[in-house]
Amino acid sequence: MNTKQSTIGSEVSVKGVGLHSGEVVTLTLCPAGINEGIVFQRIDIENKPKVPALVEFVVDTARGTVLEKDGAKVQTTEHVLAAIGGLQVDNVLIKLDGPEIPIMDGSAMPFVELLEKAGLVEQNALRNYFTITEAVQLNNPDHSVELAALPLNDYRLTVMVDYNSKVLSSQHAQLHEIGNFKEHIASCRTFVFVHELEALYNAGLIKGGDINNAILIAEDEVSEERVAELAKMLGKNKLTIGKSGIVNDEPLKFKNEPARHKLLDLIGDLVLVGRPLKAHILAARPGHASNVALAKKITKVIAEASKAPPTFDVDAEPVFDVNGIAKLLPHRYPFQLVDKIMSLDGSTVVGIKNITMNEPQFMGHFPDNPVMPGVLQVEAIAQTGGVLVLTSTGEPEAYWPYLVGIDKCRFFRNVLPGDALVIRCSLLMPIRMGVAKMQGEAWVGSNLVCSVQMTARLVKKKND
Repeated sequence: MNTKQSTIGSEVSVKGVGLHSGEVVTLTLCPAGINEGIVFQRIDIENKPKVPALVEFVVDTARGTVLEKDGAKVQTTEHVLAAIGGLQVDNVLIKLDGPEIPIMDGSAMPFVELLEKAGLVEQNALRNYFTITEAVQLNNPDHSVELAALPLNDYRLTVMVDYNSKVLSSQHAQLHEIGNFKEHIASCRTFVFVHELEALYNAGLIKGGDINNAILIAEDEVSEERVAELAKMLGKNKLTIGKSGIVNDEPLKFKNEPARHKLLDLIGDLVLVGRPLKAHILAARPGHASNVALAKKITKVIAEASKAPPTFDVDAEPVFDVNGIAKLLPHRYPFQLVDKIMSLDGSTVVGIKNITMNEPQFMGHFPDNPVMPGVLQVEAIAQTGGVLVLTSTGEPEAYWPYLVGIDKCRFFRNVLPGDALVIRCSLLMPIRMGVAKMQGEAWVGSNLVCSVQMTARLVKKKND
């Protein structure tokens, strides 16, 4: 799994037809900055509205995952998102001049190849992984659907499908290493049963459907008249139902290609969590509705975790020790107030400040009842946030970090010698024009002791 965030090196475009809308659409992938995430943009609509690839904007999952924000809708997002998630790309702007992602060949491979053509570029920020620490489960007994995200310090997916079909038997698919996505999963195409086609066609869908962009499966014998009707629906002069039960005996990429495609869809839909995951995803009979429901559950867990005390591996090597911090920040004794940085990604940092009795402030600040001054708690939080802001630049030695604003500052309990402050700072929005807005918190054990919103400004050092 990648450690740092990535984007693409150049703009690349592809043109194709939308599966359901039948409209010809040009899709353009564009580089995006650190922490900008995956964003769709409808350039054919006035003001060119943007739709972030987040689960909160899902409006339909009937025959694909549809996003909508401010009246801008993007249909059939799952395959391009699967390519993005499978290649571990974090920041991309996806421009569209129509309502639907082109279906291409019904797999994610055309988008994988498009991303590779653009070139993957590593960015100077850590990926903002969310690690599942307790099982997140989803059950729908009425449809025999069951999904779970289980704790794992990696990203692994296991899928089972079972349609009680004579042709499509129960199948399993696994992806143990996300790095194998292109080789084992990306080329697997979407599929549809013959008996579903008429309902889809009558509902005004599959206007762009074709045997070249989906595997068409017949469970029972189909009369010549029915085959002729199918051909007419798909705009073909002639179709045949092969001995395999697949129209035109289209060869499968893998024996379990349908199961692998469901795993592909699952990867794409889980990109909508908005953060890369460390988890083992188990899915029995998944579909877009259940995938999105699991994504919503995970985002709820993430929201709850953001309110809890920060956690880290006490046995792990720090990202920066006190000497590493001194190379980043200009502060020195007695104002170097952070001992180590335990975690750091593009949007959040966790640091440690150990409070000892021999610190100079206790000589005059409540010497008979030593209490850490609140202003120094804020300074420690600000220094921790300074590490986050400086490392986002790619050249931290070139800037001075200044605290220029404090808002909504509150203190909840005294901080005493012997306490260890665990400090978390998170960006409230992407850094723009050298200005960073952050939420900072300091905890002692499970107790929140200080909370503050801060604004910091990066100032370029003058060359000597």
